[in-house]
Amino acid sequence: MATAAATADEIYTLTMQTDYVQRFLFENLDIRGRLVCLTGAWQHMLDGRDYPGDVVALLGHTTALNVLWGGNQKGAGRVTLQVQGTGPVKLLVADCTAELRIRGMAHYERDEIGQESERELLGDGRLSVTLEDVKSGKFYQSLVPLEGETLEQIFEHYLAQSEQLVAFLRLYADGDAICGLLLEKLPNADLRDPDGWNRVTHFANTLTLEELRGEVRRCWDLEQALAHALRDAPEMPPSLVLLFLDRASKWPEDSTLGKLLQRKLGLDAIPPKSECETGAGVWYRIRQGLLRERPEILP
Repeated sequence: MATAAATADEIYTLTMQTDYVQRFLFENLDIRGRLVCLTGAWQHMLDGRDYPGDVVALLGHTTALNVLWGGNQKGAGRVTLQVQGTGPVKLLVADCTAELRIRGMAHYERDEIGQESERELLGDGRLSVTLEDVKSGKFYQSLVPLEGETLEQIFEHYLAQSEQLVAFLRLYADGDAICGLLLEKLPNADLRDPDGWNRVTHFANTLTLEELRGEVRRCWDLEQALAHALRDAPEMPPSLVLLFLDRASKWPEDSTLGKLLQRKLGLDAIPPKSECETGAGVWYRIRQGLLRERPEILP
């Protein structure tokens, strides 16, 4: 029997250089989504645990989805996700706060881990999601049976049952990184564009999250990513740059982000949220200025 328990020392804060959650919205289609990629925080969480590869993948999928949920919480909230089963993997737990502090653990029978499918490793059981309001101390919990052959299918079923929204989910995990993509079809999506959901999910199916992991590794250095974006003025910069600009526009009082942004971009002030809601909007303004100053970089 091998058990691993999370302690207070195993809570890790995501850093912009290696870990991020990116929210986005297709406004004309009424489709929203979130993208997560964790490298440093995930590796810290696995330190010293010696989980088998299949257990790493299952815990990684659970953690990725939990961060996708936790990153969408407002205020002082905490999301805890538990998968309990009768198979060799008895328990998966992932915990994430609104500030994106994560922890997790797996409980499994070491001698019984083989070449089974995900569902065979989990067996029958249930998925529970607990939402905690840290300030009030109130808890809200929902339980559903494990329905599906993979964790992706089990999680999609939960989303359909609990949030009553059609969802598309992709998850990837190994010992170095975890990635997740979640798309949700909002109620008016078919009125906006009857074929919009099909087009977006068809494109999403072509994405390789393993390639995304490699891209994030190459973009660990935020200053380097910013420098490349400023040099080339692409229509859409790397996700790391978009996340940075998004955070800087919403928290202009953050002196570290503010000084870095102003030093790199030469801005007098960070656009406040009321003027620029997203990192994409900030980048559009920056790019327009770059193209006016250096029209030769136009394709």
